[in-house]
Amino acid sequence: MRYRHNINSEISMTYIVTKKKLTLVAALGVTIGIAIYIFMNSMMVGFDKKSTELVFRSTAHIRVYKDEVMSLPLLPAKGKNVPVIINPSVVPESDKIVDPERIISLLRQQPDVTLVTPQVTSSVFYNNGKSQITGSSYGVRIAEADKMFNIAATVVEGSLQDLKNTPNGILLGVGVAAKMSVRPGDNISITSSRNVTRVMKVVGLFQSNNSQIDKTKSYINISAAQQLQQEGPDYVSDINISVTNPDNAPNYSAKFSDLTGYKAEDWKAANATLVAAGNMRRIMITVIALSILLVAGFGIYNILNMTISQKINDIAILKAMGFRGRDVVRIFVQQAMIIGMIGILLGVILAALLVFQLSRTYVGGDIGYFPIRFEWSVFFRGLLFGLIVTLGAGYIPAKKAANVDPVSIFRR
Repeated sequence: MRYRHNINSEISMTYIVTKKKLTLVAALGVTIGIAIYIFMNSMMVGFDKKSTELVFRSTAHIRVYKDEVMSLPLLPAKGKNVPVIINPSVVPESDKIVDPERIISLLRQQPDVTLVTPQVTSSVFYNNGKSQITGSSYGVRIAEADKMFNIAATVVEGSLQDLKNTPNGILLGVGVAAKMSVRPGDNISITSSRNVTRVMKVVGLFQSNNSQIDKTKSYINISAAQQLQQEGPDYVSDINISVTNPDNAPNYSAKFSDLTGYKAEDWKAANATLVAAGNMRRIMITVIALSILLVAGFGIYNILNMTISQKINDIAILKAMGFRGRDVVRIFVQQAMIIGMIGILLGVILAALLVFQLSRTYVGGDIGYFPIRFEWSVFFRGLLFGLIVTLGAGYIPAKKAANVDPVSIFRR
């Protein structure tokens, strides 16, 4: 049996060596298919990670807050009485979360929760002389917020420690600072939607590379934000939560909503358009990459079909000598797999070079370097798909060759 296996392998290698040009063309087809498949999927992974990284600079995995519920303008009718208008204006209820520390403690005890931190969001006017800019100020516990949003990585002047040590400190977006012509160490005043004005000291500047954020956003201490809202130290408008796996955040939102009695919104729901665009991009790239890989498989199929047509007499002789159908299948499948392995090896090397080169290409803006990532799972998946396509492309014509009737061939 081993002797027959050796003969089959020798015949396969003979066909490959005697048809060098066809072998090279088939191998190059697989090389290009594998390289493009791995490259495009690596690019897709890079785009997904970069987009979520940008989202998580300002959005928590899960946000717990009090949903806006409008007060009823009518007193419900009783019996035959006519409804009476008791409040002609529709006024939103307070967005205050009751007993936030208890809720924070409860959330921290939940499995897969890695960080929970309170936040007070205020709509404000930044004032400096005659300059006035509309924006949003986020009252946070800066050390916890930094762990969640990696704020320190965006700070270009000053430091987070200065904000922590300065009760009336403010960390400004570079866009706000540029419009108001202020630098760290300068004072500005901010006025909240409750018409409360406070003088703040600029302790640093941050740059997220998102112009909309940089021109409107600032960070202050949570106690200062509570004063701007004319609220006490227990006032919290949002509770931000990080979980172990952000992709599973939607699974926790309903649970946390029931647990806290407040609305819990995961980052995917808050960025539904971005998530939908990512899904569309993923489908398009996968279809294109698989199509190219299938074209490479058809190249192998056509070459083996051509080889079988040219070697039909040789196949008839082999079967007349006692070779069985499965031996013929093995010969041509081995030929296809050898061609495929050569192409796959070269394709993986080419893909690695492309990924490496593009990952070092700076494109600027809030993207930075080209968003492409080395992912061993993508390389393994490309290798696996390449083997499957090659095996299928080799088996179909090999099965055809195995069914050749030597008697009918000799009669021609």
